[in-house]
Amino acid sequence: MLAGVAGGGAFNSTCHGAGRVMSRHKAARTITGTALRRKLEAQGIAVRGTSPRGLAEEAPEAYNNVDEVVSAAVAAGLCRKVARLVPAGVVKG
Repeated sequence: MLAGVAGGGAFNSTCHGAGRVMSRHKAARTITGTALRRKLEAQGIAVRGTSPRGLAEEAPEAYNNVDEVVSAAVAAGLCRKVARLVPAGVVKG
């Protein structure tokens, strides 16, 4: 979790996500929602979704590496780290 910093040039705000590297369409064609569900549940993450395709659209692999995004934002002086969150569940509807 990040907090914006005064004078950081981003109006005391910061990014709210890592940004996609794969479109929803490509993710749904590339990633199997059923396999993704099993993988996440094996990691102790509760998964609720209306369809395997919908789940695949939001797969972690469809997004930039969050650690790299956080490091870049901190290095640019836009924000500071305040906590590291661990997913407990995924809801896609």
